[in-house]
Amino acid sequence: MARTINRVELLGRVGIDPEMSYTPNGTAITRLRLATDRYRKNGEDSTDWHTVVVWGKQGEAVNRYVSKGQRVYVAGRLVQNSWDGEDGRRRYSTEVHASEVVFLDHAAAGNGENATPQTDNSPF
Repeated sequence: MARTINRVELLGRVGIDPEMSYTPNGTAITRLRLATDRYRKNGEDSTDWHTVVVWGKQGEAVNRYVSKGQRVYVAGRLVQNSWDGEDGRRRYSTEVHASEVVFLDHAAAGNGENATPQTDNSPF
């Protein structure tokens, strides 16, 4: 079988404070929105928004040390989800499930340290 790769790397600013919840089996899941800038030929800037999901202990660290406006580096993989909306139409979303998060700005206790890398505990 031929090798394939699903890898994403982003360096951006957190758009809202991370939100953490837990799965029914007790695994932490933290979501955040990450903004990356794109510069166009005409000199205008454009911002792309990415939904990032961080699992387990690493998600707990992100929830504790990362806040709106901070710069972070995220590496992970793309996951596409679909569901039927209340209106019966099919909806789609694309998320980055992080395997590594590096805090680039000095947070209260983060100090630019790498959030603990771990095996992706994603159930997807």
